[in-house]
Amino acid sequence: MTAKSSSPRAGAAARARIVDAAVRCLVRVGVAESSMAAIAAEGGVSKALLHYHYADRARLMAEVVTELGRRLVAREREAMDAATGSAAVDALWAWLESELARGELRALLELGMQPDEQIRVATRAATLARERSGTATVERLFEGLGLTPRMPAALLAGASMAFIDGLAVGGAVTERDARVSFDLFWLALLGLAE
Repeated sequence: MTAKSSSPRAGAAARARIVDAAVRCLVRVGVAESSMAAIAAEGGVSKALLHYHYADRARLMAEVVTELGRRLVAREREAMDAATGSAAVDALWAWLESELARGELRALLELGMQPDEQIRVATRAATLARERSGTATVERLFEGLGLTPRMPAALLAGASMAFIDGLAVGGAVTERDARVSFDLFWLALLGLAE
């Protein structure tokens, strides 16, 4: 039995540690500066181990996109599942504020601009998952407020996702300005209720 097949848990743990290091590196220095060497240094692993698990940077970045998308959706669902009624809008803001501070959404969006096909496929899957989660969030917000949207929830979720992405890449917006923008945006969306 080879070392690789004898220890699948160790391999999975090493890959998870590498992906976490890649995420930290991307958040800290961006896509362009997140070389394989920088990621290996961030994770405290050798470049040889990094290349053993990820033959090339595109394969690693595609897995990072998948993980970032999964984390983002899980945190959104967790925030919304805990909220009821009108508190759901505040819960959504608390989630968004946390995401903006974390920087992972900005990293995900930056990765989505990469031309490599593996990364683009992972980005499309992450985007679809985010759209489904966003649709569930919009439906929950309107329902919790006793409102019925005059437009499909998926369309409103798309607008919400574009707004959130804009805040994530905006960078120079202060937290206060982001909150005011968020409140105005959601007041406008809620104005589309019957």
